[in-house]
Amino acid sequence: MDSPTTPPEAPTGRVLNLTPKDVNLGMLAAVTKALGSDKRLAILHLLGANTCSVLEIAETLDIPQSTATLHINILEKAGLIKTDLQPAKRGLQRVCARLYDQVVIQLPTERTSEETAVEVSMPIGAFVDVEVAPTCGLASESGIIGHLDDPAAFYEPERIQAQLLWFRRGYVEYRFPNRLPPDAIVDSLEVSFEICSEAPLHHSDWPSDVTVWINGREVGAWTSPADFGGERGALTPAWWDNSNSQYGLLKVWKLTAQGSFVDGRHVSNVTLDDLGLAAGAFIRVRIGVKEDARNVGGLNLFGSKFGNYAQDIVLKQRFQRSGNSRATQK
Repeated sequence: MDSPTTPPEAPTGRVLNLTPKDVNLGMLAAVTKALGSDKRLAILHLLGANTCSVLEIAETLDIPQSTATLHINILEKAGLIKTDLQPAKRGLQRVCARLYDQVVIQLPTERTSEETAVEVSMPIGAFVDVEVAPTCGLASESGIIGHLDDPAAFYEPERIQAQLLWFRRGYVEYRFPNRLPPDAIVDSLEVSFEICSEAPLHHSDWPSDVTVWINGREVGAWTSPADFGGERGALTPAWWDNSNSQYGLLKVWKLTAQGSFVDGRHVSNVTLDDLGLAAGAFIRVRIGVKEDARNVGGLNLFGSKFGNYAQDIVLKQRFQRSGNSRATQK
């Protein structure tokens, strides 16, 4: 099985991007209000490295527990922290975790860009093809799906509810709708998800070569350094044991006219033109660990309610209209 802990280098880049196009004014107001208090900023600073109970926050900041609760409610309403009820010596205690390391607010502008994008978010349990080898399993927000180390669990109807899945080698494959308009010229295609290696329980030194294929083309591999545990993931459900894998790193595979990249590092010469993208068709995305990889260390794939990042598998295509030439970005 597989679960939470902390890596040699803590993951960075949990960014909340607030743009006028994507966020309503109510959310912007809630976030700016939440950040407009020295005490609430102190709470966010305190939660930067640890989860804390309301009582611990109140004692550390030397404020009444009722005042701490008021500030925590404002931060949670703004979506900056998450709280869970966990067992304590006497009853339950409310434990808080910070969800983001950065908040980026983009101010409105009258300038318009010729570039636009389409984005599709896919639940990790919505795979259409699978071939896995133990150790393997699936977990939802509330419990294990099927049986542990049983590949047949990946065919359970409840798999659609998965928020974490893991296996030692093999793959899962998804089909994304291609929502590009007919006149679009694609500049780039990105696939992003939270992932780490798969070790017994967890392991801080457990490399694994994770490969992505798009429309049947192997576009590149990234070596995960560890199966991260020892520190609870910000979104990891309370029922998940502390000894298991807790979170992964958010990785981005990107294809342009210049080739394929992982977090900006060139990994192959496969380009957008090699994918045969067609408007109205589907895009196949396969994520796996090859049997003949140099590091066969498995993988953990995290959904939007497990780990550190509140997202599922996201496919984004940036494109130009009106015959504009393809951008040369990486």
